[in-house]
Amino acid sequence: MLLPGKTIGVLGGGQLGRMLAQAATRLGYRVHVYEPQAHCPAGAIAHQEVNAPYEDLAALTAFARECDVVTYEFENVPAAPLQAIESLTQLRPHWRVLETTQNRSREKRWLRDNKFPHARFAEVTADGDLAAGIREVGVPCVVKTADFGYDGKGQLKILTEADLPAALARFAGQAVVVEQFVDFACEVSAVVARSASAAVRVFPISENIHTHHILDFCIVPARVPAEVLALAEKLPRLIAEKIDLVGVMGVEMFVTRTGEVLVNELAPRTHNSGHYTIDACMTSQFEQQVRAICGLPLGAVTLLSPVVMVNILGDAWAKGEPKWEALLAQPNVRLHLYGKAEPRPGRKMGHFTVTARDADMAFELAQKYQARLG
Repeated sequence: MLLPGKTIGVLGGGQLGRMLAQAATRLGYRVHVYEPQAHCPAGAIAHQEVNAPYEDLAALTAFARECDVVTYEFENVPAAPLQAIESLTQLRPHWRVLETTQNRSREKRWLRDNKFPHARFAEVTADGDLAAGIREVGVPCVVKTADFGYDGKGQLKILTEADLPAALARFAGQAVVVEQFVDFACEVSAVVARSASAAVRVFPISENIHTHHILDFCIVPARVPAEVLALAEKLPRLIAEKIDLVGVMGVEMFVTRTGEVLVNELAPRTHNSGHYTIDACMTSQFEQQVRAICGLPLGAVTLLSPVVMVNILGDAWAKGEPKWEALLAQPNVRLHLYGKAEPRPGRKMGHFTVTARDADMAFELAQKYQARLG
């Protein structure tokens, strides 16, 4: 057990690291952040910010020696350098979890090998036959780069055979995964936490609405049948146990029109869809991450109120500074900004939450308040 006063190292300096640092310092921990880019959002909160490439073993080693435990806020940290520091500190989650989930091919293979429900897929190597992979899965399908894809980046939907030439040109020389296109009823997600003593907690299931492949609204509790909710909670619990997670993980799932729940993606860190927990749960996902990696008892995940979380993207600055007063005037709204200096289209700059007597009302108000920002 690592008690308050110890040092938590965070690999990655974005908004997830920032909110993790806020939760950790509130509990009395020191936080060191390792991030290639200077003046990062997490570094503004941390006790120490180290700016160096992840592959810089000398810098990474020095960082690890000063930390009692190291965790992630970003899954695209190369796994190989982490093996070199494994003996110097505790890595939670373990680098093998990171290695499995940061590559779509390895992640899909792990889901298949461990018999978790997922969409049909085919792997195509960098010098492989993409056309054959598409034919194997069938049209419609989605072609996704194996590495470094998030928020819809690195993927292309193939609706008909006529889309094949564009896919062949775009992904030439790249390793990809071809996935069956799932005509889902909705997408849901869960944040699951697991401690070193194998205690597991799953936060309430979120119903997610995306716009242009980027998460827009999270509605909690998800408006799906009880049997779907039960399965959407059971699967992340089983995944956390099977992959030997110590920390937190976001699990994204598709709910099909026949009521099946298919696992789509895993993220071994706090998750955008779990931000509602800061304002609407007994324990936030960020405090839970601290508890899990430090060996403390996991906190209660009770939902205190129906809630909707709304992402604020750089697009909100298109007509100048957003009208924050439109949000702050509402007694049921909480605003969170990430301290990023430059708003860009599609860039996550903050979020706000809306609580109400039920999920439908919270969603209706959230859409209204979002429209007043610009």
